[in-house]
Amino acid sequence: MPTLLIVDDNPDDRLAAERYLKRVPGADLIHAGDGAEAVDVLADDPPDLVVTDLRMPHMGGLELVKRVQATSPTIPVVVMTSVGNEQIAVEAIQAGAASYVPKSNFETHLVDTVEQVLKVSTARRQREQLLRYLDHAETSFAIENDPTLIPPLIAHLLVSLSRMNLCDDAGRTRVGMALQEALDNALYHGNLSLSSSLREEDMTAYYDEANKRREQSPYKDRRIHVTARETHDEVVYTIQDEGEGFDPSALPDPTSPEAMERVHGRGLLLINSFMDKVEHNDKGNVIVMAKGAAR
Repeated sequence: MPTLLIVDDNPDDRLAAERYLKRVPGADLIHAGDGAEAVDVLADDPPDLVVTDLRMPHMGGLELVKRVQATSPTIPVVVMTSVGNEQIAVEAIQAGAASYVPKSNFETHLVDTVEQVLKVSTARRQREQLLRYLDHAETSFAIENDPTLIPPLIAHLLVSLSRMNLCDDAGRTRVGMALQEALDNALYHGNLSLSSSLREEDMTAYYDEANKRREQSPYKDRRIHVTARETHDEVVYTIQDEGEGFDPSALPDPTSPEAMERVHGRGLLLINSFMDKVEHNDKGNVIVMAKGAAR
């Protein structure tokens, strides 16, 4: 049963977050009014995940992210963004936050984001004790368009990353989030050819259409090809879908502050923030992501 710490000095926003997070199965919700109060909670009874506002008295969300990274790096942090806080949100992601949710999108994205981060974090902790002593490895998968295959695939890849000792617990969670975003893009936007605009308009309709297309040609015959090449110096992930692709040169800058309030492009912001090198092929159906060893 996950314990979620909600940190916000605004009682109304705190209650709004609590109202939606009650939908997380088995969640135990606790609160803090600012970052300083949250630090005390973390010391006394560490939660499984922190959801925090950015602008607060005494200690803001950015400083809280840095404090959690320094003292409790296995606890992922999701930041809540508001209009005007975009630059701080970018800095929080770069400082170690696992993801972010605009407050304007609470209803459609808060629970989904928190559950996604919990899945990655929990799967990593459960399996990272296995197979630690491999010198180098290359693993390839060709998976069907089944979203239930993605979490165990990420868990497997993070175990391999742990064996290579390339990054710490927080770094592995962030790599896991980058893999999640890239694999979701390959599945929904690549093989199933679904547009982000439909997801922004109606998430239920988006996933209903995805389930239909998984049973229809040509979508049902497409596969996601994943290759991981790992050494003690670097891991390189290549993810290829069999969709029609897109023009990578037309992508907006995913690291700009303005991107924080857009759902579209959110995955690319996280991927570029969490990985050291990110490249697309000309067709737009292959992404290569590299992460070097922490020094």
